[in-house]
Amino acid sequence: MSSSSEEIVEVFDALDADLHRLCGLTFDALTTQERLALLERCERVRRRLPAVEHPLINQLGRQATPEELGGKLSHAVAEWTLTSRAEANRRIHEAADLGERHGLTGEPLAPALAATAAAQRDGKLGAGQVAVIRRFLQQLPGWVDAATREQAEADLARKGTQYRPEQLRRFADRLTDYLNPDGTYTDDDRARRRCLTLGKQQADGMSELRGWVSPELRAALEALLAKLAAPGMCNPDDDTAVVDGAASQDAIDRDSRSPAQRNHDGLNAAIRALLVSGELGQHNGLPASIIITTTLTDLEAAAGKGLTGGGTILPMSDVIRMARHAHHYLAIFDKGKALALYHTKRLASPGQRIVLYAKDRGCTAPGCDVPGYYCEVHHVIDYAICGTTDINQLALGCGTNHKTVRPGGWATRKNARGDTEWIPPRHLERGQPRINTFHHPEKMFHEDEEAADDDGDAA
Repeated sequence: MSSSSEEIVEVFDALDADLHRLCGLTFDALTTQERLALLERCERVRRRLPAVEHPLINQLGRQATPEELGGKLSHAVAEWTLTSRAEANRRIHEAADLGERHGLTGEPLAPALAATAAAQRDGKLGAGQVAVIRRFLQQLPGWVDAATREQAEADLARKGTQYRPEQLRRFADRLTDYLNPDGTYTDDDRARRRCLTLGKQQADGMSELRGWVSPELRAALEALLAKLAAPGMCNPDDDTAVVDGAASQDAIDRDSRSPAQRNHDGLNAAIRALLVSGELGQHNGLPASIIITTTLTDLEAAAGKGLTGGGTILPMSDVIRMARHAHHYLAIFDKGKALALYHTKRLASPGQRIVLYAKDRGCTAPGCDVPGYYCEVHHVIDYAICGTTDINQLALGCGTNHKTVRPGGWATRKNARGDTEWIPPRHLERGQPRINTFHHPEKMFHEDEEAADDDGDAA
C-alpha cells in the first residue's frame, strides 16, 4: 500500500523537529558508558538513512526525464543535496543494488543484494561494510552461479554486522580465493574490470592516473615504452629530445630519470605525436587537439597559467614549450565579449568553438562540471528565431543539459555581462535564473557585488 504525500511530509517534519530538539541537548550528565552507547545509536540512525534514499533515487531514475531533473540523475542528486558528483554516483549505484526493484510488468522484486539491504535497513551495516560487499561481488568471476553469489553475499552481510570494514575486507579476500582458487577469469570478466581514471588536478598541477588495463593494452604499452621509455629517449631535459632512432651513448649517460619517469615521458611523447599526426580526425567540429587559453599579459611575462578545453591548468612554461610545435589561433575579447565572430550558418565555426572554450570553459548549465571538450554549442536565442550564429549568443552545453532547453523546460538568455543565464521551469524553480560558476571560481568572489549592481539597475 502506497504512502500518501501528506503522511510522508508529516513523518519528515516530525523527524526534523526531533533532530532539532536532539541537537539542543547537552550531555554533561552522562557517564562514559552512556556516551559510547549513544554514539552507537547515532551510528545506527546514520546507517539506516540510505534505506530511505534508495527508493527515492530509484524512482527518480525510473520515472523522471532529464528535462524534469534539469540534467542527468547524478547532476540532479548532486545539485539538490549539494554533494559531489562522485558521491551522487555512489549513491545511485548503491541504490540500484540495495533499493527496490520492479519486474517488466511492474511487480515488486527483492533488492539485488537482499541480505545487505536488510542489514542496512536495520542499522547493522555501515557504508564501509556495504562498499566491501559490493566490491567483492563486482570482482567475482561471471561464471560463479547465482545461488553461490547469493550465499556469499548473505555470509558477508552477516559478518559485516560483527566486524569493521577492514576486517571484513580480509574475510572477503579469503572468500574470493575459496570461490576462485585457480584465478580463472573470462574475457567478459576482464572487459568488465577495465578502467582508466584521470584524477583531479592537485595544487601543484599534478594528477593521479589509476585504473586496470586489459592484457591487450598492456601488450601495446610494453611495446611502446620499450622504445620511447628506454634510457636516453624522450628526455625533456635534453635540448632536443630523441624520439626517432636510438639514443646515443652520451644521451643515455646523461639520463638520470627513474624507470617510472621514463615511462611517463615516453607515453607523453607518443600521445603528442598522435595528436600532431592528424590521424585522430575531428571532435566537435575541430581537429582533435589541445586548446589552451591564456592572457596576453601572462604570455608576454612568461608567467601565470593557461587553461585547456578539458579544464586542466597548465604552468606558463608548459604552455610556451607546447606552443613550439602547435598550430596557433588568436581569439580577442572586449569586456568579456568576442569580436567579429558571426555568420549565417546554423553550425558554429571552428573559430567560434575555440572562443567558447576560452570564454565558457565548460557547460554553462548551473552546477555542471563537464569541461569544454565534451560540450555542444548551444544557441541562446534559437536559430529558428534569429537566423544567425553570433558568438555573443552562443554558449557551451553538455549533451544532457543541452537537450533540456525546450518550450516548457529550461530556457537561456545572456545578461548584461555576457554570462549565460539558465532559467528553470516552474516545477524546478529555486530562486532567480542562475549562471554556472564552476568553471569560473573567480566569479564567486564577486557574486554579492554583482547582485547588488543588478538590484541597483532594477531600481
